[in-house]
Amino acid sequence: MKKLFAAALCVALFTNAKSQKVYIQGGVNLANISTSNSGSTEKNNMLTSFNAGIMGRSNASEAIALETGLLLDGRGSKSESGSGNTFYKVTFNPLYLELPVNLIVRLPLANSKSNIFVNAGPYVAMGIAGKTKLDGQLAGATIHSDKNIQFTSTDPTENDQAYSKLKRFDYGVNVGAGFDLGRILLKANYGLGLAKINSTQTNNNANDKDKYRTVSISVGIPLTHK
Repeated sequence: MKKLFAAALCVALFTNAKSQKVYIQGGVNLANISTSNSGSTEKNNMLTSFNAGIMGRSNASEAIALETGLLLDGRGSKSESGSGNTFYKVTFNPLYLELPVNLIVRLPLANSKSNIFVNAGPYVAMGIAGKTKLDGQLAGATIHSDKNIQFTSTDPTENDQAYSKLKRFDYGVNVGAGFDLGRILLKANYGLGLAKINSTQTNNNANDKDKYRTVSISVGIPLTHK
């Protein structure tokens, strides 16, 4: 996975150097992870984070384009479980370097250089930093923990990973849409993670658990527009 990420980064940098539209991007992430509450009291809620980086498109005006770049992407979730005098609440907010590769399809607006676009494509990402905070009670005794997230290259198992210990590499699919108004891009994106990132839930073998689900709303400011 490390070699794949490095190769994809080289491709992204080369593509951006040749692109006709390069822009900086920033926005809000509404992050969560996939869960299944069957037989479990654990509940995961959306966490507000951010995205920021630089992106490039292979052309400025053709109907179809390729897009790639490098983003600093905040992910995570707010998790809680238990009741009475035994419960916990965890907020974990990892940061990833994400490299998306999107196919862009443009639909021009009448009598305007602006367009509506849709995008879809794969991504790879590498965890680089993050924090996890735990508060709760255990048999009436108050517990508190504030840790840096530790990333590992091992696959999640029932016992060796938690919200403070996550799988380093993630991959998945992005789908989205937006408006290119020339001087500004407005984007909405949904990131569907396909890699399990921890093993905090029971029955972790279920394929729909412990994967990132991230909604992003972003603004792009072009640096070049040929």
